[in-house]
Amino acid sequence: MIKVQNLIRKYADFVAVDGVSFEIPKGQIVGLLGHNGAGKTTIMKILTGYLEATAGDVSINGLDINENLLEVQQSIGYLPENAPLYQDLTVLDYLEFVADLKGVPESYRQAAIAKAIDKTSLQAKAADKIEKLSKGYKQRVGVAQAILGDPEILILDEPTNGLDPVQIQEMRNLIVELAQSATVIISTHIMQEVEAICERVLILERGKLALDSTLEEIKSTGGVILSVNKPEIEAKSLFNKVSGIQSYKLLNDQSGIYSYLLTLEYNTGSRFLPELAHMVVNKGWSLYALSPHEQSLESVFRSVSAA
Repeated sequence: MIKVQNLIRKYADFVAVDGVSFEIPKGQIVGLLGHNGAGKTTIMKILTGYLEATAGDVSINGLDINENLLEVQQSIGYLPENAPLYQDLTVLDYLEFVADLKGVPESYRQAAIAKAIDKTSLQAKAADKIEKLSKGYKQRVGVAQAILGDPEILILDEPTNGLDPVQIQEMRNLIVELAQSATVIISTHIMQEVEAICERVLILERGKLALDSTLEEIKSTGGVILSVNKPEIEAKSLFNKVSGIQSYKLLNDQSGIYSYLLTLEYNTGSRFLPELAHMVVNKGWSLYALSPHEQSLESVFRSVSAA
């Protein structure tokens, strides 16, 4: 369990994180999104104990991070965007070094290293120096050090960076598998990654939490397709007056039936459909169709970021 309450981080007069609060239960995969400078990296560094918050509270598995820093850090696996790899070490030597730093018990250390190598498909490169590896393999080494020792919390910054399509799918499968026993936070610029494996998304905008929603909720609140017997010149008077309709677009006109895509304000939800149907019928219009329209995470991200 991760619990963040009113988190604030300032750099002199600049507020990088501004009053952010959220909770993440065990076993959930959460995507942390935002433009560059939105506060993602700062939050991840605070969660890992690398940075101190200016104000606010952070607890990991019920432990306050300020009062129990070392114990909290022992339960976290962290992959920064640029993994700190020692280029002159072999993959095996590096993972042994990381295992020692993490305090993995000696009785379990070799088994833990072998498990991390196996899960990241590094068997063929275990004896190679890191400096000789391709970018994709270096990324796998970074993931291997993060998952070494079976941490309860995984924080992964751009985990598929540099991987080819096959490796990306393997990484997705690995993250889903790890989430069976760990809480996972993924920061990425690739929306498809979040849609493929995450259950929930947190979107940051200028240091504030602009959206906290499940992917299911996002898809179900994209808007509606409305088909009526009124042309745009008449229909727009209703659309512009109804609270909850953000915008509209005429999709087609066939034999006097006009179909519109209505974009709804976020959190308007499916409850809006019967209300809209009632409004249309009360105006004496003919209602031919009214159905939900799924929206993509990318469209939500653009909408939230532009707000």
